[in-house]
Amino acid sequence: MRDSRSGQINPQNAVSARGVRKSFGHLEVLKDINFDVPYGQVSCILGPSGSGKSTFLRCMNHLERIDGGHLSVGGSLVGYRERNNKLYELRPREIAKIRADIGMVFQSFNLFPHMTVVENLIEAPVGVRKQSKREATDYAESLLKKVGLENKRNAYPRTLSGGQQQRVAIARALAMQPKLILFDEPTSALDPELVGEVLNVMKELASEGMTMVVVTHEIGFAREVADMVTFMDGGVIVEQGPPDELIARPQTLRAKSFFSRIL
Repeated sequence: MRDSRSGQINPQNAVSARGVRKSFGHLEVLKDINFDVPYGQVSCILGPSGSGKSTFLRCMNHLERIDGGHLSVGGSLVGYRERNNKLYELRPREIAKIRADIGMVFQSFNLFPHMTVVENLIEAPVGVRKQSKREATDYAESLLKKVGLENKRNAYPRTLSGGQQQRVAIARALAMQPKLILFDEPTSALDPELVGEVLNVMKELASEGMTMVVVTHEIGFAREVADMVTFMDGGVIVEQGPPDELIARPQTLRAKSFFSRIL
């Protein structure tokens, strides 16, 4: 249980955060974060290592607990219910139900090594969504075709390249038919020549209207695909805006310094 102190959140947004705070011990890593993502938009979060961007992303599906403020997905608080201005953490089963609508793609793939590609894709739809194995498999095979890996359905993750594993991870997230997908630096673990194949899949998803929040160092992707870019540093949002404005013409000295070094 903790105090609930925040401003108004917008239930029409896929993600809405007001006054979000998070600490690890004495280190405050998120400081009064206000953030919105409308449905159908792509929001990229940029910033130096240690700025709090990945922690914030993990808070969006309650992989990290917030210490203050409000954070909602689709109008529902993430991981908590509110009563008498206090927030009470949900039971694990209730949290799992909320997470079913939030896809997550990690930088290290996180595929089950003992399962084939298609088994990785159907595990959650069958176990969580209670789909039939046939229905889940049919949909999984359509997703593998979508990411260009239909010939790898029976392969094990260890036999795939990093780019192929990440495309499988994206297909696995899509298999749950989520309302939102979170990407935590999805290309950072890849060899440079494999980055493009993953970004191409993400661009296709964006063109289809998938709501996405992407923590990334891929400035070109953010400039081309994002509807909104957020620059974080030191646990705060320094600047937000459309990519053509924020990346090309940042207003703050910190953002100007960051983009001048990487562009």
